Amino acid sequence: MKSFKQLAIIGSTASGKTSLSIELAKHTDAYILSLDSLSIYKEIDIVSAKPTEKEREGIKHFGINLLYPNENFDVKTFIDLYQKVYKQCLKDNKNLIIVGGTSFYLKMLIDGISQVPKISKKSMIKTQEKLKNTKHAHMILSRLDSIYMSNISPNDSYRIEKALNIYFETGFTPTQYFGKFPPIPIISEKLPIYQIEWDRELLRKRISLRTEIMLSSGLIDEVCTLEQKYGRKPNCMKSIGIKETLAYLDGGYNKTMLIEKIMTNTARLAKRQETFNNSQFKSVIKGSVEELRKILLQKSR
Repeated sequence: MKSFKQLAIIGSTASGKTSLSIELAKHTDAYILSLDSLSIYKEIDIVSAKPTEKEREGIKHFGINLLYPNENFDVKTFIDLYQKVYKQCLKDNKNLIIVGGTSFYLKMLIDGISQVPKISKKSMIKTQEKLKNTKHAHMILSRLDSIYMSNISPNDSYRIEKALNIYFETGFTPTQYFGKFPPIPIISEKLPIYQIEWDRELLRKRISLRTEIMLSSGLIDEVCTLEQKYGRKPNCMKSIGIKETLAYLDGGYNKTMLIEKIMTNTARLAKRQETFNNSQFKSVIKGSVEELRKILLQKSR
C-alpha cells in the first residue's frame, strides 16, 4: 500500500478552493473532505455554493449533504466525520484533501477538543430550568466564568446549554473543566496547509459575480422552499444569503439592495475568515490560486 498523504486548502469564501481541490484530487488520487458549515446541509445548494455532481468531476466528496437544515451539528460532527473519512481513505488506498471554508473546524482537528462528560438526568433538569431565561443564564455563567462566556452570545442557547450541563454535572466552570481535561489533537502528524490569498478588491469582484450567479440560479426560490419546509428557527436560516433574502421577502429590501447586502456581508465574512486563518495557523504556504496550483501539482508528480 502507498503511504497515506493529506493536506488542507483554506481561504476565504469565493477564493477558488473548490476548483483547486478537485483538480489536485485528480492528480493525487485523493478524496475531498469539505469543512463547511453550509455545504453539510441537504437542500441548501445555491447559498452554500457547494460543487454540483458535474463540478465534482467524479471525485468523491465527504461533508456534503449529510444533514437536513433542521438538524443541529457541532464541531464533534466534523471530528467524527474526519475519523470516518480517514479510515475510508486507508481502506481505499486514497489520499485526502481537506478543504476548509469554515477553518475553525480544521483548527479543532489540529488542536482537538476535550471530552464532554456524560450528563445525568438530574443535571439536564437543572439546565432546562435555567434555559427558560437564556439571558439570565448567560449572566450567571459570565459571573462564574467571564473568559469562557465572553465569546458566547446571550442568545446562543445551544452553547449556554452545554456550559450549564458541564457546570451542573461536574461542579467545574467550563474553563476549569477544559483545563483539567485538555484537548487531544485529532490529526497528530504534521498537516501541510495551503492558504489562497487574493487582493481585497479583486476578491470583492469575485464575490459580486458569485452573488449575481446565485440570484440568477434561483436563490430566492431556494430560500422560499427552505422557509416553507423548515421555518426560520434553524441556525442555518440565519446564514449570509438566506437572512438577506428573507428580509427581501418581508419587503425590507428591493432586489438591488438585496444584492448589495449579500455582497457586503459576504465581503465582511471573507475579511473575518482571512483574519482567523492568519492568526490561527502557523507554517502555512500562502499564495494566489495559480501560485499554489503550480506548487501543489509539482509536488504531486
